[in-house]
Amino acid sequence: MPTPLNVLILEDRDSDAKLILHYLRQAGFEPVGPRVQTEQEYLANLRPDIDVILSDYSMPQLSAPHALSLLQQTGFDIPFIMITGTVSEEVAVESIKKGAADYLLKDRLGRLGQAISKAIDEKRARQEKKRIEAALRQSEENYRLLISNIPDVTWTADRSGKPSYISPNVTKLFGVTPEELCDETADSWFSRIHPDDVDRARTQYEALFDSGDSYDVEYRFRTKDGKWVWLHVRAITTYDKHGTIYAYGVISDITERKHLESQLQQAQKMEAVGRLAGGVAHDFNNILTVILGYSDMMLCTIDRASSQYKQVEQVKLAGERAASLTQQLLAFSRKQVLEPTVLNLNTIVAGTEKMLKRLIGEDIELLTSADMQLGHVLADRGQVEQIILNLAVNARDAMLHGGKLFIETGNVPVGEIDPKDCPDAVPGVYVKLSIRDTGCGMDQETVSRIFEPFFTTKEPGKGTGLGLSTVYGIVKQSGGFIKVQSELEKGTTFEVFLPRVNEAEAVKSAPASTIDLNGKETILLVEDDDMVRALAQHALQLRGYTVIAADKGGEALIRCLEHEGTIDLILTDVVMPEMSGPELSRRLLQLRPEMKVIFMSGYTDDTTIQYGLLNQGIEFLRKPFAMDDLARRVREVLDSVSSCKEQNTDRGCFPSDTSSEQPDLRR
Repeated sequence: MPTPLNVLILEDRDSDAKLILHYLRQAGFEPVGPRVQTEQEYLANLRPDIDVILSDYSMPQLSAPHALSLLQQTGFDIPFIMITGTVSEEVAVESIKKGAADYLLKDRLGRLGQAISKAIDEKRARQEKKRIEAALRQSEENYRLLISNIPDVTWTADRSGKPSYISPNVTKLFGVTPEELCDETADSWFSRIHPDDVDRARTQYEALFDSGDSYDVEYRFRTKDGKWVWLHVRAITTYDKHGTIYAYGVISDITERKHLESQLQQAQKMEAVGRLAGGVAHDFNNILTVILGYSDMMLCTIDRASSQYKQVEQVKLAGERAASLTQQLLAFSRKQVLEPTVLNLNTIVAGTEKMLKRLIGEDIELLTSADMQLGHVLADRGQVEQIILNLAVNARDAMLHGGKLFIETGNVPVGEIDPKDCPDAVPGVYVKLSIRDTGCGMDQETVSRIFEPFFTTKEPGKGTGLGLSTVYGIVKQSGGFIKVQSELEKGTTFEVFLPRVNEAEAVKSAPASTIDLNGKETILLVEDDDMVRALAQHALQLRGYTVIAADKGGEALIRCLEHEGTIDLILTDVVMPEMSGPELSRRLLQLRPEMKVIFMSGYTDDTTIQYGLLNQGIEFLRKPFAMDDLARRVREVLDSVSSCKEQNTDRGCFPSDTSSEQPDLRR
C-alpha cells in the first residue's frame, strides 16, 4: 500500500513536475500537496506538517537557495531536497553545507525515493535526540526548582571532614540519622564515597580550606542499604565567632539527572558503533564471499588426504569464523538479514533444552517453566535460539561453582514495567522470555555497559565481548526490548520482551536437499564488486547456466536490451552505485516481466527496508554465501511457479506505479 507523502514541489516546468511525481509513486509514495513557482505561493503553503520540499535549483521567480533560506527563517524542520538538470559539484556541496538534505540531478531521479526516506529518517532521529535532550533539560529544570523550593541537605564540617551539623532530611536520602553521621569519626564521610571518586572529592575539600577555592563536586555515595547514589555537593568556607574556619554547604541528589545523561550518551555511542558496523559489513561480506567461494571450489579439486586440502580447509574455517563475527556486529547494529516467522517460544526453549544441558555442564541445574497459554511472536527462529544460547553461556560463566539456571516464559502487558527501567518500552502486549541464574551477579556500573560491543569482564581469550551486544541487537530489530536485573552474589535476570502476534501462520517447509543444482537457463548477474561477480559467474557457469554479467544497473539495462534470447533470472546485489538492485529489477521487469528475481546483500540498509524485501517474501541470498547455497537458491527460484511480476500482482512485491508516464529505460 503506498505511503502518504505530504510534499511541496517548487518547479516551473509541468513535464519535470510530472516526472517527479512519477518517481515518487514508483518509490512507493502517494504524494499529496501543491506545486508552486513564486515566493508568495511558497510562503503561503509552508506548513510544519510537510514531509519534504522538492525544489528545482533555479526558477524565474524563485531559486532553491533562497527557498531554503526562507524555510530556515520559519524554524520548521522540513527536509529540503534540491533537484536540477546541470549544476557543478561545488554548488551541490555548498547547498548541503547550507542545510539541504540532499541534491539530485534530474537524470538520476531513480534515487529520489531513497533520498526522501533517508531525509525523513534523519528528521525522526533529530526529533528523537531533541526529545531526549528536552527530557534532560526538563530534569535539570525540575532539579533547580527543587533546590529553590525544597531544602536540600545542609551541612557544616571542620577541616578534617567531620560533620558538626546535617539537616534532618539526610535520613530520607541516605538512610542514616544526623546524629549517626555527626557521632562518627572524621573520615567516615569520605569512606562512603566511591573509590573512583574519593581522591578527587578529598583533594578539592582540602583546597577549599587551603586556598579558598569553591567546593563544587559530583560523586557517587553509598547509602546505608549499600545503594550508590549521585550527589552534587557545594560548599564555601566561613568563620564562627571564635575565628575557627569551617565549611558550610548543601547536598543534592542528582541520581536521576545522571541516569538521563547516561541514557543520552549510551544512545549516541550505540548509534555511532551501529553505523560503523553497518557501513563496513557490506564490503567485508563481499570479501568473505570470495574467500569462502574459492575455498569451496578448491576443496572440490584437491585430494582429501593431501596437506593442501587441510590448509584450504583451515582458510575456509577462518572465513566462516569471520562471517560469524560479522553477523554478530550486524545483529548489534540491527542491520542483519532476518527471516521472521510466527513462533512459540515454548517450542524453541524445549528444542534447545538438551543442547543447553550439555552446554552448561552437570554442576548447573536447568529448570524451565512454560506458560501453556503463551502467545506467539514474529521473529527469526535461529536468532531467538542465539539469544537463549548467549544468555545461557553468560549464566554458566557466572556460576563457576555450580548453581541453577531458570528459563521461564509468559505473557506480560507492558504497562506492568517501570518506564525508568525500560525507556524503550512501547505500550502493548508482549511475550516474555526470562533467563535467571544464581551466579556471582554484577554491580550497576557493569550492568550499564554490558550491551556495548567488545565490552567483557572475562579474561583475554575467553570471549569476544559480542555475545550480549548481539542479543541486544536481535531483540531491538525484532521490535522488542530487554530488561536486566543483577546484584552482586545474588545472580542476574535477563528478561526479553517480544511483541505478541494474534495468530500463527504456516511455516514454509524446508527445501529438498536432493534437487539437481545444474541448469541450462540464462541468468543476468549484476554485482558491482569485481571479485564477487567473477566468482558467482564462474560458479554458475560450472553448473551449466549461461551468465550475462554486468557491474552496475546501466550496463545491465543495456545487456538486457541487446540480448535476443530469453533471460530467466535476475541475480542482483541490493546496494550498488548509481542504481539500487530493487530499482534495477523494477525497470528490467518492465522489459521482461517473465523473469524471476533474487536479491543478494550482506546487510539490510535503508534501501532494503524501504522496498520491503524482508517482509514481502522476496527471494534473498545473504552474503557471504557458499557456492552450493548460491546454486540451490537459483535452482529453487527457477523451479518455482510464479515470477516476480506475478508476485507483484499477488503480494505487492514492489510499490505500484500509478503514473501514466513511463521512464526512459535506455538512458
